[in-house]
Amino acid sequence: MSDKQSKSKAYWKENLRYLFILLVVWFAVSYGAGIVFKTPLDTIQIGGFKLGFWFAQQGSIYVFVVLIFIYVRLMNKLDKKYGYDE
Repeated sequence: MSDKQSKSKAYWKENLRYLFILLVVWFAVSYGAGIVFKTPLDTIQIGGFKLGFWFAQQGSIYVFVVLIFIYVRLMNKLDKKYGYDE
C-alpha cells in the first residue's frame, strides 16, 4: 500500500470517528433530553418554559447548529494534519 493510500485511509478513519462522536452527542441531546429525560428536565424552567419542552422544541436544533461549527473546525484541523488543505 502506498503512502498516499495509507494517509487517505487514516484521514477517513479519523473523519468517521468525528462523525460518530458528533452524531452520538446530537442523538443524546435530541432523543435523550427531548424524550427520555423530559420529565426530570421539566422541573427546571428557562424563560417560563419547562426545560424538557425547550430541548424538544429548540434545544436540539441549537445543539445541531453548534455541532456543525465544531465539525467544520475539526475538519479544518484534520485537513491541515493530513495535508489536504488548500
